[in-house]
Amino acid sequence: MAIENVQYSKKVMQYFMHPKNVGEIKNADGIGKVGNILCGDVMWVYIKVGKNKKGEEIIKDIKFKTLGCGAAIATSSVVTKLAKGKTLKEATKITNKDIVKVLGSLPPIKYHCSLLAEQALTEAIYLYLKKTKKQIPKVLEAKHKKALKAEKEFEKIHKH
Repeated sequence: MAIENVQYSKKVMQYFMHPKNVGEIKNADGIGKVGNILCGDVMWVYIKVGKNKKGEEIIKDIKFKTLGCGAAIATSSVVTKLAKGKTLKEATKITNKDIVKVLGSLPPIKYHCSLLAEQALTEAIYLYLKKTKKQIPKVLEAKHKKALKAEKEFEKIHKH
């Protein structure tokens, strides 16, 4: 197995070395799990939903567990930072481009990590809405189908 020589920005290294919101949430309202078949990264995002002063559902707490490279850990940390305190609707709009913007940059070979972080967040929200029998926006449904397809490919390759 070849070791990649990847140059990370200072900001990516800061988030990798000092990640925020690491861990699991017991009795999470939603758990998004995604993986990448090419590199083997796996991410879990746990959300706890509450309400803001307007009565809108928000991400009251969010944590992650990631098995992967420095970019995977950094992007997981950033997505939790971006989503915490946001309404579910606002959090659903967070994209991998938003994650990369916070980090300043990512090496092209590591760009997929930002996609995984976005997918893990949207999967957690999707599963919460499904579990509570709430309406799932079309954009979230489409993201879920894409993540589901990737997950099936990942499971097929890593089945023992």
